[in-house]
Amino acid sequence: MTAVAERTAVAVQENRRAGELVVFEHVDLGYGARRVLVDMNLTLSAGDHLAIVGPNGSGKTTLLKGLLGLIKPMGGHIRRKADLRFGYVPQRQFVDEVYPFTAAEIALMGRYPLMGVFSRPSQRDRDLVIEALAHVGIVDLADKSYRELSGGQKQRVLIARALAAQTDVLVLDEPTNDMDIASEHSIMELVKHLCEADGITVVMVSHLLNVVANYAESLVIIDGGVQAAGPVAEVLTSAKLSEIYGVPVAVDVCAGRRVVVTGGSNE
Repeated sequence: MTAVAERTAVAVQENRRAGELVVFEHVDLGYGARRVLVDMNLTLSAGDHLAIVGPNGSGKTTLLKGLLGLIKPMGGHIRRKADLRFGYVPQRQFVDEVYPFTAAEIALMGRYPLMGVFSRPSQRDRDLVIEALAHVGIVDLADKSYRELSGGQKQRVLIARALAAQTDVLVLDEPTNDMDIASEHSIMELVKHLCEADGITVVMVSHLLNVVANYAESLVIIDGGVQAAGPVAEVLTSAKLSEIYGVPVAVDVCAGRRVVVTGGSNE
């Protein structure tokens, strides 16, 4: 390799690393002495729209906790870009609805980690919340009780809460669980817009392959570790899914959309 080629290769590698937000290097994750995920190599880069899928009990939640820094690796290393800010959107059923908080009050909770201890929300905090609610299309619901909203509206409130923190990476856990078709489509289009138009990196966990197949750009399939990772078109194949899930799975295209069905041929 010539000196010029070497310098070019180094420059390309540096540019790639500049876009890296989180890198898993031979990472093991688990609890106590039990390893749930082993020897994972995975890179999250700026602008990614990544979906994490896998069978029940495969370690999807554990991977999220590792990504967010809630648990430490039992082996290997996780490298994160300095000052990286995550916006976590939990499953709706895990949000306590006992207290009659409004949509704006729920969204304001996204500002709490950025405020000093014992500090009260400033006008800027409240302005950012209103902007976030407007950005997800529900500013008119700001004063409505959160627990009286529909499932899709609640999901938008939780996304607004994450956006209010001026997040770099939006992390969504089962964002369309228990939604009707219209709400599911609306939420996924919103997430796609946030990624493509606003440049927010998106990571979502879902067991709904037919949903992520038509929205995510890249896919990670896990089951005790990373079984496959890459662009959706390369990873979402009948052969790979049939092997991982242990049942025949067919992947086809209907009306321009990928369709995943069980019981089909994996040829």
